[in-house]
Amino acid sequence: STPKPSSAASDVYKRQVYFISVPIIVGIILGIYVTSNLVSDSINDQLLLTNTQLMKNGSPEMGLANAPISIVEFGDYQCTFCYKFHQNTLNQIKMEYIDTGKVNYVFRDFPLNGPDSVLVAEASYCAHDQGKYWQYHNIVFKNWAGENTGWVNMDSIVEFATQVDLDIFEFNTCITDHKYYQKVIDNENYAMMIGINATPTFLIFDDKQFIKIIGAQQLETFQNALNQLG
Repeated sequence: STPKPSSAASDVYKRQVYFISVPIIVGIILGIYVTSNLVSDSINDQLLLTNTQLMKNGSPEMGLANAPISIVEFGDYQCTFCYKFHQNTLNQIKMEYIDTGKVNYVFRDFPLNGPDSVLVAEASYCAHDQGKYWQYHNIVFKNWAGENTGWVNMDSIVEFATQVDLDIFEFNTCITDHKYYQKVIDNENYAMMIGINATPTFLIFDDKQFIKIIGAQQLETFQNALNQLG
């Protein structure tokens, strides 16, 4: 299986890491194949790539707000490689970098698998209304059952809400009103505007440099990137 692309893409995505210095885009190789720039040719507005723009509109930050390095993941709850990253690598990154104050992390929705992915992303923000975004986020990935297999539906998202002890009436009202539909779509549109076209895609950055990683890479790949910035 390969990272889920929005259009046909080759298996080389599994091995891509990009380094971007602002405002000039420069490729730096850490033994991994580099093929293209972060920003598509149609995007000229550097304001789209500020730290503030990258961090806003997604999940609540995991880690210290003033951590020197940030990771933004553009992901889809149905994506196979997103699931693998969340089940394996993220916990290790959390212990080594996030919990120690070196890194903060934000998840932004890029629902490439269609309406079901949009729905569960909306549900995560409805859970955030009750202060349980990460609990809900984690339960969804814990119950992952493939891409477009039908496991995401109204019944399952309510069951996930039950598992994290949400007020179900409030949750259902939020979902029925599609309170966060536009937020999810705005995240998707922003991702496409800055040249993201596969899930998961990670942007790792400090105040001087960006590194782009595509796919559920091994922990060592993230360690190399974070050490490069740190």
